[in-house]
Amino acid sequence: MSRVGQAIINIPDGVEVKKNENGFWAKGSKGELNTPITNTVNVTIEDKTITVEPNDKTSKGKALWGTTRALINSAVQGVSVGFVKEMEIVGVGYRGALQGNKLTLSLGLSHPVEIEVPEGLSIKMDGNTKFSISGADKQKLGQFAAVVRSKRPPEPFKGKGIRYSDEYILRKEGKKK
Repeated sequence: MSRVGQAIINIPDGVEVKKNENGFWAKGSKGELNTPITNTVNVTIEDKTITVEPNDKTSKGKALWGTTRALINSAVQGVSVGFVKEMEIVGVGYRGALQGNKLTLSLGLSHPVEIEVPEGLSIKMDGNTKFSISGADKQKLGQFAAVVRSKRPPEPFKGKGIRYSDEYILRKEGKKK
């Protein structure tokens, strides 16, 4: 039995949900999201709850049961509350700035790195070195945060680079003489 799949999803106030043939739709104060649903699971919407049950007892059906429930829960949570990723830039001379719909990063390279912010996401700068990315779509948010981090990942000797605020960088000892 899937422990994730068994859990019931509560629909918060102000969130509208629908199920169609091959998808799940949720609309709330933060936007609207569509989530695909496979034929191996059955989604039931009753009153203010959503339940997900497997149609077949194969290993694939059981695997998709928990995954589908997690995707639906993320969609409901995203349109009601939203998701936030806190990030920070560490290093002498490393800084970031938001110019319209572009995030401009100075990362010790010969040129500034400009990244277009995807639709549905917003960035809030807290000074030059800290910023938060927020949005309703958890997958899109995580993908964009990973793209930003990949421009200068933290290095293990001095810890310089772009990292998540809750990330711990395992530091290495330098050369010995």
